[in-house]
Amino acid sequence: MLQAQIFIGKDQFFREQPLYEYIMQLLLKQKIRGATVFVGRLGYDESKHLNRPFDLFSFDETPILITFIDEEENVKSALTALRQEVKSGFIITNHVDKWN
Repeated sequence: MLQAQIFIGKDQFFREQPLYEYIMQLLLKQKIRGATVFVGRLGYDESKHLNRPFDLFSFDETPILITFIDEEENVKSALTALRQEVKSGFIITNHVDKWN
């Protein structure tokens, strides 16, 4: 099995809807077994500036992580479909074992 993780900002949009919602809808259409969106409390990127989106008077971008797991072919197909539409976001994959 293959796990994919997509790192984006909460305030990113695609076709007038939040990017994380667009990605989740795309994963549904691709019949991915399941996916979860996590909202980050703290994060940083190449700028090394800590983003604290939940602090009072903060204008920092909230980090979002979308993770999903399925058979390798299904994950790769979904990521290919996503990259044909959306170029933003950082994506990683990991091979995982399913435990019953």
